[in-house]
Amino acid sequence: MLLVVLLWSLGVVPTSVVAAPAVAEPTQPPAGATANDTGPRIVAVFPDPVAAGDSGEYVVVDTAGTPNLTLADGESTVRVPPDGRVAVSSSPNATRALVETRVVGPGLDLSNAGERLQLRRDGIVVDRVAYDRSREGERLNATTERWTPRGLRPRSVVSTGASPATVFVLPDAPEVAIETLRGAETRILLAGYTFASPRAADALLAAERRGVRVRVLLEGGPIGGMTTAQRTQLDRLAAGGVDVRVIDGPHARFTYHHAKYAVVDDRALVLTENWKPAGTGGRDSRGWGVRVDSPRTAAALADVFAHDADWTDAVPWPTARRNATFVEAGPAAGTYDGEFDAKRVETGRIEVLTAPGNAGTAVRQTIRDADDRIWVLSPRLDVEGPYFASLVDAARRGVRVRILLSNAWYDAESNGAVVERAARLRDRGLPIEARIARPAGRFGKVHAKGALVDSETVLVGSLNWNEGAERRNREVVLALSGPEPAAYYGQAFDADWRRAGGAGGTERGLTDRRVQVTMGLGALAALALAGFVLRRVIAFE
Repeated sequence: MLLVVLLWSLGVVPTSVVAAPAVAEPTQPPAGATANDTGPRIVAVFPDPVAAGDSGEYVVVDTAGTPNLTLADGESTVRVPPDGRVAVSSSPNATRALVETRVVGPGLDLSNAGERLQLRRDGIVVDRVAYDRSREGERLNATTERWTPRGLRPRSVVSTGASPATVFVLPDAPEVAIETLRGAETRILLAGYTFASPRAADALLAAERRGVRVRVLLEGGPIGGMTTAQRTQLDRLAAGGVDVRVIDGPHARFTYHHAKYAVVDDRALVLTENWKPAGTGGRDSRGWGVRVDSPRTAAALADVFAHDADWTDAVPWPTARRNATFVEAGPAAGTYDGEFDAKRVETGRIEVLTAPGNAGTAVRQTIRDADDRIWVLSPRLDVEGPYFASLVDAARRGVRVRILLSNAWYDAESNGAVVERAARLRDRGLPIEARIARPAGRFGKVHAKGALVDSETVLVGSLNWNEGAERRNREVVLALSGPEPAAYYGQAFDADWRRAGGAGGTERGLTDRRVQVTMGLGALAALALAGFVLRRVIAFE
């Protein structure tokens, strides 16, 4: 909490980005919507475009072929033709550039301060939608009653069946990610939060020279700023012909593009780690990763990549670079002996989870379905959040719960609160325990976001277990079923858990880290006084 308060005190300074060309937006409701499709209904409302005079505002109506429909806001009434799904707009020409469905006019002048819309047939109300205040650049889904940025389509969980997989942990097996890139023959779609790995850049450039289609999509405003090391690697990629884009701008669909994956030919690589020496380079972080030889999984992630990379907030790197600022940061340089080699396993089923959309709900449902045990490896956990509450509920059912958290100084206060709460619950008889990792020379800090449920399901991906990440960040998680991947990650978790020690060792580690928190916050304050700039603030990285 101290860190979050200090970060907010620094302020939020958005970077400028030149707008990309408009892209038409599909107007289907999000996957998983439960609306009744048998009759006419209001599908979505877009009252506040990022345009002068709100030009392009619209209401999407599914007429279900029903005649004699009208749409009213209490001041005006317009006719809705019975032509299936239509976007009703007062500025049809501007709206046609924003949606793929048929646009009809005239429409209503929608108020940003709130509206009460009614869809009527022969004067009788058949559907209604209300909002109190619009959100600029966001669309109200009438089924879920949620605002989402225009251009964002939440997805359903995608099940891709059984597949052989290579499971690995970092820093023990850093060669898997690089070897996967080096083996590309037709395509590489690489998504990340940050990218500063010379080895990964070398692999991408070599692939581009071989005729492989290479695309890279990253976050344009990472916490702490984009480093000069990342600038160097992205400049190299762009100069070598690689299509590099960053998600950025005041109306970006995600607070952070935080996913970490790659589609290489018909294989999918999903990581908990960033594309930099500390992560995939094996120089610091404890991470988990998996490569699956599954064309269906690769296709599902390629769809996610296309959705994210082909929209107006995905800015080409040469354009974004013109107005970007950069900070100096030395690369991680730790060296660690490998304990766990990568292993080839068979999975029973693979599911692709994404956020915003389904990942948070799916993870908590997996917790609710647990019968025996839940092992969680995470940088941090909110003791008042829904994920910790789900774990406590599982413990109340008799499920054994272990939570292993990061030893980083900036996580000490929040993670200490989890350890202490779990200890109190354990004293009351619940089978739940939390520890702070003690690497003992095996890695630098915990950065993995993984979980083992019973001896059957493993979760591996970028999702931090907090509401902000699941609602506002682009995240990708693979859920792997089967005893073989569960046994592998379970062995790695157990080794890290045993090194963390019992209560005495954990308490001593917390004391040491509280001293580091004081020093670390002082250093952060010094950076603030030196003019250190943060674009957006959320405590996850």
